[in-house]
Amino acid sequence: MSPITKPSVVVAGGSGFIGQALADVLAPRFDVIGLSRSAPADLGAFTSWRPADLFSLRDAEQALAGADLAVYLVHSMMPSARLAQGNFADFDLICADNFARAAKHQGVKQIVYLGGLLPEGVLSPHLQSRREVELTLGGQGVPLTVLRAGLVIGGGGSSFDIVTKLVHRLPVMILPSWTRTRTQPVSLDDVVALLAFTVGRSECFDQVYDVGAPEVMTYRELMILTASLMNRRRPMLDVPFVTPALSRLWVSVVTGASRELVGPLIESLRHEMIARDLRLAELAELPPETTRVALTRALQGTETPAAPKAVRRPKARVKPEPTVRSVQRMTLPAGRDAEWAAREYVRWLPNALWLFIRVETEEQRNCRFYFHLVPWPLLVLTYAAERSRADRQLFFVTGGLLASNSSSGPQARFELRQALDGETLLTAIHDFRPSLPWWVYRMSQALFHAWVMAAFRRHLGSIRRDEGGL
Repeated sequence: MSPITKPSVVVAGGSGFIGQALADVLAPRFDVIGLSRSAPADLGAFTSWRPADLFSLRDAEQALAGADLAVYLVHSMMPSARLAQGNFADFDLICADNFARAAKHQGVKQIVYLGGLLPEGVLSPHLQSRREVELTLGGQGVPLTVLRAGLVIGGGGSSFDIVTKLVHRLPVMILPSWTRTRTQPVSLDDVVALLAFTVGRSECFDQVYDVGAPEVMTYRELMILTASLMNRRRPMLDVPFVTPALSRLWVSVVTGASRELVGPLIESLRHEMIARDLRLAELAELPPETTRVALTRALQGTETPAAPKAVRRPKARVKPEPTVRSVQRMTLPAGRDAEWAAREYVRWLPNALWLFIRVETEEQRNCRFYFHLVPWPLLVLTYAAERSRADRQLFFVTGGLLASNSSSGPQARFELRQALDGETLLTAIHDFRPSLPWWVYRMSQALFHAWVMAAFRRHLGSIRRDEGGL
């Protein structure tokens, strides 16, 4: 009798504290494949590991090959290159778009996504990004299940670590106005158990659930409770005049967390993060743990059946590659697609840049950039017809004096892709290795590229105005 084959599930972001804990729970029912930029030395409960860069559609397709199901735990708040032009929301959008496209291409039956609680009204950039990722993951037709959570209480969680370090290191707790905002944390055990419950469960397809502890409290009350459980007396000083910028600075200095991580989190703290729909806990028959119980376990580092190895295997920080990533968001004229944008870009370049450089283009959309009167190209862009489609156009950087000749790492590329509503256009350079010294590159070529893309954004805007699109 042949052995029974278990369905496979890919966990993107598997090296994080939630991904590691989730693998332990999924392992009895699934072949669990971990996915991140680099594989850990210890597989833990994962059956196998696939290193992948989700900024690459090809990597995403290879990572999801043969997968029945997928869990998406990726959040791009940390730099992914030595020089990153753009913001984390646009980086997140590209990764999610690649994942959704790859899932459709490989026949994945479900994507499960852990996002953030979404309050009513105008969202912070951090929370708006979470919402965009939701829309993008579900935008290719693969059934999507979304769990929305606030602060996850568990060892290894970045937000929880920030709270505990503030309590531990500050002799006096400085409390800006945002500490009076209400929130509804959730235990790591509950998040992991509910994620695992939805994986492969058809009644959870195309559903959105909130998860949280039974009680709502302010961040001030959360820190008071944390200090009590840590047996630390901390005088509380309300400081209403502390701005978000000052909060980012002192939280980063006190906790040692990077400003790239702290900044978006602080901006989100003006919103009340409250769960409005806890029906998933009822469906799964898993009553949520109280915040006190969750804090007690996390602070003691107690290993539980739901997350036995989250404390033992902390996530290692990935050092950015010596490359450039540059992403710009634009709006397409009505009824136009990425293929039109690529043709328009190639047509626009020679006239737009003639004062600075000479651009030679071909009908096949290949481009060569030259200094005037210099015969050697500065950059060569080669159109990749076999990897392009109407909503995504791809060019490879195949030569030029300004591109490094190093053969290590993935090939540098430039892309134009549609996202979200179809009128959003993302233009991006990935994995570019400059031949210039870094300080020279930052002060010259990098600034010039940013200027060119800003000019192209204005050009698209002028077309929209002329066509009555504004």
